[in-house]
Amino acid sequence: NVLSTTGNSEIQYNLTKEMYTGCEIVMGNLEITMMEHTRDFSFLQSIREVTGYILLAVNEFSRPPLDHLRVIRGTTLYENQYALAIMVNYQKDGQHGLQELGLTHLTEILEGGVKIIQNKYLSYAPKVNWLDIVKDGSAHIMIESNGPDSELEMMTKTVCAPQCNGRCFGRNPSECCHIECAGGCTGPLDTNCFACRNFNNSGSCAPQCPQTLIYNKHTFKLEPNPNAKYQYGSICVAQCPTNFLVDGSSCVSNCPSDKMEVEKNGVKRCEPCGGLCPKGVCLFSTESFYAVGEVNECFHQCIVFSCLFSPHRDDYNGVPPLDPEKLKIFNTVREITDMLSIQSWPENMSDLSVFSNLQTIQGRTLYKGYSLLVMKIPSLTSLGLRSLRKINDGGVYIKGNNNLCYHDTVNWTRLFSSSSRPQRRQKHIDIKDNRPRNQCVNEGHVCDPLCSSDGCWGPGPDQCQSCRKYSRGGTCVPDCMFLTGLRREFASSSGECMPCHPECKVQEGKETCTGPGADECVACASLQDGPHCVSSCPEGVMGGEEVIFKYPNKQGRCEPCHVNCTQGSGRGSLFLSEYEWIFLLISNSPLCSLGSGAMVQELETALNHLVTLLGMLRLLISQLLQFLDEADSVMFVFIRQATTAIVLGVIALLFTSFSVFVLTVLYRRGLAIRRKRAMRRYMESGAVSQSLVTLSYCYASVCWFFTFALRA
Repeated sequence: NVLSTTGNSEIQYNLTKEMYTGCEIVMGNLEITMMEHTRDFSFLQSIREVTGYILLAVNEFSRPPLDHLRVIRGTTLYENQYALAIMVNYQKDGQHGLQELGLTHLTEILEGGVKIIQNKYLSYAPKVNWLDIVKDGSAHIMIESNGPDSELEMMTKTVCAPQCNGRCFGRNPSECCHIECAGGCTGPLDTNCFACRNFNNSGSCAPQCPQTLIYNKHTFKLEPNPNAKYQYGSICVAQCPTNFLVDGSSCVSNCPSDKMEVEKNGVKRCEPCGGLCPKGVCLFSTESFYAVGEVNECFHQCIVFSCLFSPHRDDYNGVPPLDPEKLKIFNTVREITDMLSIQSWPENMSDLSVFSNLQTIQGRTLYKGYSLLVMKIPSLTSLGLRSLRKINDGGVYIKGNNNLCYHDTVNWTRLFSSSSRPQRRQKHIDIKDNRPRNQCVNEGHVCDPLCSSDGCWGPGPDQCQSCRKYSRGGTCVPDCMFLTGLRREFASSSGECMPCHPECKVQEGKETCTGPGADECVACASLQDGPHCVSSCPEGVMGGEEVIFKYPNKQGRCEPCHVNCTQGSGRGSLFLSEYEWIFLLISNSPLCSLGSGAMVQELETALNHLVTLLGMLRLLISQLLQFLDEADSVMFVFIRQATTAIVLGVIALLFTSFSVFVLTVLYRRGLAIRRKRAMRRYMESGAVSQSLVTLSYCYASVCWFFTFALRA
């Protein structure tokens, strides 16, 4: 941000105060610019460490209260070379200005140099040993054009024993600071450091944070570390902030190019793509926003990105204006990881509806404490951010949009309510100098009646932040189709109209379902399997260790087939063992289609048929013998004897055949379980035992013959 400003000095001061009050470690840069001498900066006294650079410029106060500052890490540098820059701090037409540095405890600058120039009243300053403070001996130190007699004399480097690593708490060789200390120490331990050179792990300085995996020397494997922590700047934390990602053992704002963002157990992580990363994550930094015309293909189907851009012409850089039609490429954006700053907009576009699917602004990188900025766009009449539900960090700055309405109806605090950030950071909303509310109301620019009191993003029922009654597909509606319509609906807990399951039977005069599932129907349109409405009963479905086959009963409920059924519930899908084919031929009915217990019933019926046939045969023989007894002719006597012998032979043959048949059935039944799979393949091949079929037909033919003879 450097010397850029957002709003007047009052806004700048309030932003700075809210951001740094109670802060000890600044994750980034500390910039204090353009502040009057009347401002109270005592809230800066708690700061002990700055990870980036410090910039004090164009201020009028006499002394910055940074007395507890120990370390400037310089992970980012001002003008790419300075970790500390103090410039032009005096009142142009007055006598107020910087007189003291106040950095009484600053003992180490890990990266970068020092620049102190053009501070008109800096006539008194402590004798600072900058070469001792700046770790890099080649870093540039520029001190010039300050007040009279203000040359900051370089003192002799602090004298420590040669065994020490440049820092000590005494002159003896045993009084060296721990190697992980930065800025000095009070003792030899890693817990006695003023600041840590690498990482602060719960008060002790360490070269790295406890890793997520540790080596088990007994099992020779890497195992999860129960005491693992993540690197967040120079601090070891048990979990990353909510708007950061976990990448290995670090907290990062964005995943690297070979990884993608996934969420597991409520924690967002960077996971390897396992090849080409899927399209949908577009990184668009503020430094390259002029190239927006070249990234349209990237933003196609984009999900997450970071941007600050202006779609207007840039004559200085030779960039033509962006075609407004191409802005529609942002329709697929659902999440912004950093911030959204709109500083100009096409004149023929009256809203920001190209971001209509934007749901979340993470705010991992802020612009002067803001993550959503809309400034000085005269063509804007409404925001149109209809899907925006969360701003995880940072404030809202909407100013100078002369024709903008609806913005003052939005319940902005609701967008911050789910964030874990401190409330003082969440509620900084600076919205002013837009179109007056009374003018908007007089011209009819008000929320739709179906919108709730939370307000709206623009005109129409599809721009409501929340609905007064119900919503369908993002549009507020007065009622769901509970009792009317071809496709009936139910209302979810959030008031969304959701369709009933297709297998629910439409009810007249009452609700068709209570939820989205097939088990939440009032009645089923086709069949019912347990609590679920289904279009057909399960057939050949794996259930545990067995295959499940069911058939529909007369009430339309799916019932399990008998255990002896090997497949299916229809006449054309039976695969029976050989003994079952005999009963099928006798009873002329499909066994499995009769349902549970039908196999036993059919077996009993078949046996009853056999007993009946044997009774008929016995009656036929007795009648024949009676007829022969009445004959008194020798010829008839001879015929009777011959006939008796034949009949007895036939009876013996039938009895023997039936006995063999029954024994065969019992034997086959005993082997059925072990031979089930082989039997299925055998029967599927179509090779039905012809001998059994022939026997069945022969048996039926004998019965028919005797019945015909009896009738004759």
